[in-house]
Amino acid sequence: MIRFIHLADVHLGAVPDRGCPWSHEREEEIWDTFRRVIAGIRKNPVDLLFIAGDLFHRQPLPGELEEVNSLFASIPDTRVFLMAGSHDYIRKESFYRDFRWESNVTFFRGETPECVEIPEKNVFVYGMSYEHPEISEPVYNSMRPQQKPGFHVLLAHGGDESHIPMDFAALTKAGFDYLALGYYHSPQIIMRDRALYAGALEPTDSNDTGEHGFIEGEYEQGILKTRLVPFACRSYQNLVLTVREESSQYSLEEMLRNDIMKRGGKNMYRIVIRGRRSPETRFLGERLKNMGNIVEVLDESRPSYDLEELRRKYRGTLIGDYIEYFRQKEDSVVEKKALYHGLQALLDAAVFTGDRKK
Repeated sequence: MIRFIHLADVHLGAVPDRGCPWSHEREEEIWDTFRRVIAGIRKNPVDLLFIAGDLFHRQPLPGELEEVNSLFASIPDTRVFLMAGSHDYIRKESFYRDFRWESNVTFFRGETPECVEIPEKNVFVYGMSYEHPEISEPVYNSMRPQQKPGFHVLLAHGGDESHIPMDFAALTKAGFDYLALGYYHSPQIIMRDRALYAGALEPTDSNDTGEHGFIEGEYEQGILKTRLVPFACRSYQNLVLTVREESSQYSLEEMLRNDIMKRGGKNMYRIVIRGRRSPETRFLGERLKNMGNIVEVLDESRPSYDLEELRRKYRGTLIGDYIEYFRQKEDSVVEKKALYHGLQALLDAAVFTGDRKK
């Protein structure tokens, strides 16, 4: 049996949410999580470790390469296969070019695809690295595994039109047993147990919601089994707060405080306020941001106006015409948002100028 770990998009050196109080903690946590993966391999060795691009968030420095290499040296019985991706691509002056890796590490050094064989395990690993931030040619689609029995793995990074488009069905049909994919930060099963995006090891921005970790796999006698192992130390979460007409700033803050306690104070949150509030109530998003690791506050709540009553009350005025205009429009989310925002501004102006109808 062959056991392996497949990870991707580690982004060492990234500083998520730069400028936020927790950003430098996140920078170190990305390194720590990668170290924890290696420590886990030391305790429970695997045969192969695949890293499908963007190990670094940008061009690696010599000291960073030495640090990673020493970690790989601590798992000498594991063969490591590593490629440069679209973020840490091999520039002309890249320190990747002349770096000497440990004997258990295979680094694909250029954009010409190659195959590395491990004869004693009947394993064949195919790969290449990025030497440019974008590659629009479908390089992988022309690759074919050798006509030899064994475990044939394609290590690949990309999948959209600017980063090596891929025909996954054709590649598996061509004879690759496993496509170890990187580039997209959310774990994705393209073909069950055959083609998987590992996703980012740690989430690096607020769009990286959901579980993050690595793929663990076993291959034996032509049968492959894989599973996602959640491993990130914290996550980005969307948190919806539903308000009512009687809701106040205080009650909203209490609701948020309780939800964060239930979900975990270390996580990062995008707050979305929804529901119908009193027209006189204004929620202060900046105060909510001080209550935890809040990356964004979106107020999608609506004032609880009686539109028909307001239309009758302000007939023949700008406010009445405004309401009438939107009555004839498509009842979409965008139109409703424009209606309520504009109406609130007009009513506030009417109060300010003393032009409000009795």
